[in-house]
Amino acid sequence: MPLLLASTSRYRRELLERLRLPFHVARPEVDETPRDGEAPAALARRLADEKARTIAAQRPGSWVIGSDQCAELAGEPLGKPGTRDAALAQLRAMSGQAVRFHTAVCLRRGDTCLQAIDLTTVRFRALSDGEIERYVDAEQPLDCAGSFKSEGLGITLFDAIESSDPTALIGLPLIALSGLLRQAGFELP
Repeated sequence: MPLLLASTSRYRRELLERLRLPFHVARPEVDETPRDGEAPAALARRLADEKARTIAAQRPGSWVIGSDQCAELAGEPLGKPGTRDAALAQLRAMSGQAVRFHTAVCLRRGDTCLQAIDLTTVRFRALSDGEIERYVDAEQPLDCAGSFKSEGLGITLFDAIESSDPTALIGLPLIALSGLLRQAGFELP
């Protein structure tokens, strides 16, 4: 069965490669702007579905994986920082706080839509400005929600990670996705 990943994220591509299923990558053109009053979990779900729906419409008969992640601090969404200054500000705000990461995945073919969402809570330790600056300069996490890479040096910023799926924090919840793929008829492993 043709399988497409509706994302050009190298992190998601590398995660999906772990499942050893052949797939192709397609870039979904989706406006990721949150709607007024949209909760972070709802935003992640909507964007995962919109990404999958956009590519599924272009590739009838293919199964399409869409995924999105939204970080939440005190009820407010945090996006990808994009700049060094924004990354520094995000990490300063998260210092000593618990941040919730909602990672949604959607597997779609035509009108068939299978979905799941993971919630991961990251407990940041109290961080000094020097630690934050050294980290951002070392890893340049400007394309990561929350301004860190847990698979790299970002792990040193935490007191704890509470999750049922460690891959979700990186951007694609493989445990949930594996279940959706099995529902769709894929054989894993």
